[in-house]
Amino acid sequence: MRIKKVFSLKIGGCAGQGVKSLGLLFSKCLLHLGYKTYSYIEYPSLIKGGHNVVQISVSQNQPTGPTTKTDFLVALNRDTLDKHLGELEEGAGVLLDLGEKENTLKVSHKVKFFGIPLANISGEKYPVSNVIALGALVALFGGELTILNGEIEKEYRHEKSMAENLKAAKLGFDFIKKNYPKESAILNPLESLTESPDKILDGNEAVSLGAISAGLEFASIYPMSPISGIIHFLASHQKTHNYIYKQPEDEISAINMAIGASFAGARSLVATSGGGFCLMTEGFGLAGITETPLVVIEGMRGAPATGLATFSEQGDLSFVLNAHQGDFPRIVLAAGDIREAFDLTRKAFNLADKYQTPVVVLLDKNICDNSQSISLPNSPYTIDRGKLTTDRVENYKRYILSKDGISTRTLPGSGNFFIANSEEHNEFGYSSEDSGNRISQMEKRMLKLETCAKKDMAPPTLYGSKNAELTIVSWGSCKGSILQALKDFNNVNFLHLMWLNPFPAKEVETILSQARYIIAIEGNYSAQMARLIREKTGIEIKDKFLKYDGRPFFVEDITDKIHRVLKDIKNG
Repeated sequence: MRIKKVFSLKIGGCAGQGVKSLGLLFSKCLLHLGYKTYSYIEYPSLIKGGHNVVQISVSQNQPTGPTTKTDFLVALNRDTLDKHLGELEEGAGVLLDLGEKENTLKVSHKVKFFGIPLANISGEKYPVSNVIALGALVALFGGELTILNGEIEKEYRHEKSMAENLKAAKLGFDFIKKNYPKESAILNPLESLTESPDKILDGNEAVSLGAISAGLEFASIYPMSPISGIIHFLASHQKTHNYIYKQPEDEISAINMAIGASFAGARSLVATSGGGFCLMTEGFGLAGITETPLVVIEGMRGAPATGLATFSEQGDLSFVLNAHQGDFPRIVLAAGDIREAFDLTRKAFNLADKYQTPVVVLLDKNICDNSQSISLPNSPYTIDRGKLTTDRVENYKRYILSKDGISTRTLPGSGNFFIANSEEHNEFGYSSEDSGNRISQMEKRMLKLETCAKKDMAPPTLYGSKNAELTIVSWGSCKGSILQALKDFNNVNFLHLMWLNPFPAKEVETILSQARYIIAIEGNYSAQMARLIREKTGIEIKDKFLKYDGRPFFVEDITDKIHRVLKDIKNG
């Protein structure tokens, strides 16, 4: 089997066979061998059953996107073989149950099969076939059983469970060493790499760690894919990091609890998907008019209604930018990868406090659930609470007019009394329908976005040469596949957008007005980012490469599109 710059391993089975756990443990073992990894996972919206698959891209350099090709397939059931044999590259390998081997060998002569009795390896039916397969994989990829044992001991703390899994891993490892001695250590040429200091994280874990490092004090989240992983992480670490996690009865309660906690002074977080955010919009506006800091994580999935509950889409941008009736300031950021999910979540807490308004961090399912090797900063994060006082202020005006749009906030119990409700109000918080007051308070609130744009908004990132023949514009998880594809081109650049409100209109207009040819790439039907660019800059991007089947842009999707466009440019 030839060694590639990026090696693609795919593991498939049905729900309940531990496909994701197998992929995670194997990725951690690869770190010990010095590899960088990127994992893409697909699973149906079923409690039990259905096809689950995880694809792990492995390289000496960090892979950043999924691929359509497979170099090695681990088939925990026959369905996996039927679905994925056509993706295998010439000379690829397949690890499968011996019961399937004879029939499968007739399918393709190009593939090397490694048969192993997953269900009956020790002469009796064994319950942890996925860990048997994991032991076999480690042997085939030149790993040490001690490395795998260490990861199993971390994962399975219960003594009986740990013992069973350690035994299963050894059975698989020993079977490969005994029955396939020449084929062992497929990736042996890379074995001398230095062990990676990275960790394996998915986007939900990165958001959770970002929130904790930013001083999270309260989180209220109702379960909904793809952000449920945030719940699992925050719920299990609240005692260690001294914050409160609350699972309410629905999304309406979730946002109102978070607003209440923030009003009392806690750094608060709420997370949901598009359907849950629909229910939150009334509370979203309440935070806006009461000028209460709030961080909202919105994990996008296929819509409308239930849509594609466990697949990805970038269809909530227009909704989030315009949610709730009327106008009020909201800051909207969009993460392009797991590191940005961490960084933007941390930044969101400071922005929410400084501008006393909701801050939304948009993710898509491909960031929430997918994982990669990553190194996070060790330096402490500087917490900025903005204009906040607990000192007694004479004649305190909570909503006093100011040149930057930001009034001084206070906390209950400080002796500064004011009224906070959902109605338009004067500087003291008393309800007011006076036209002059309405104008001044509305303009004060909206001024925050201008101040934020001047003081905190970062310019978009341009990857590649400024003089490229082709410019790609995109946002969200498209970033990884685009950057991976761009490694094969020296005449293509990529404009990546993270700040969507306020919007860096001048910078975007400058870059795109100088571009020779532009492609907008995004995962929705109506090209919502391209529409936003036209609204803010007047530039209409005519070539739109859109995807809305729930799957990510694979690296090959981007590469093929670039080749077609460059060919058209060359031919005039």
